[in-house]
Amino acid sequence: MTEVIRLIDIRDTPLAVDEVYDAVRADTAGGVALFVGTVRDHDENKPVEALGYSAHSTAMVALQAVVVGVVERRPEVVAAAAVHRVGDLRIGDIAVIVAVACTHRGDAFLACQELIDDLKASVPIWKHQVFADGGEEWVGTSVSGS
Repeated sequence: MTEVIRLIDIRDTPLAVDEVYDAVRADTAGGVALFVGTVRDHDENKPVEALGYSAHSTAMVALQAVVVGVVERRPEVVAAAAVHRVGDLRIGDIAVIVAVACTHRGDAFLACQELIDDLKASVPIWKHQVFADGGEEWVGTSVSGS
């Protein structure tokens, strides 16, 4: 399993697509699917001015469990990686990258979508958004303000 899972990290430094792609490249793979999540300038038609991510102390364990789960459910995955950024980010910054390599492209697309969906649903990383009107919102928790 460790030879399939190539990179898992949560860090406060900028993420690089090349690093994640290089981690999952494999001679046995006919396709690599990579998802890059970036910070957008709005949320539900409200202009976003600032954004920060915070992670619970168990987030790395949860992230590892998500990647292991996808790999176990999808034996066609020959390599997988997931990295998420925490701290203050700017509009356009990369917040998360996940990638999988599979023998065939269709399997790679499905596994990559499952990986990002499972990550978003179960890894305790929270987004704090500050809006142009002074309101703010925590996404992924029950805390919000205006």
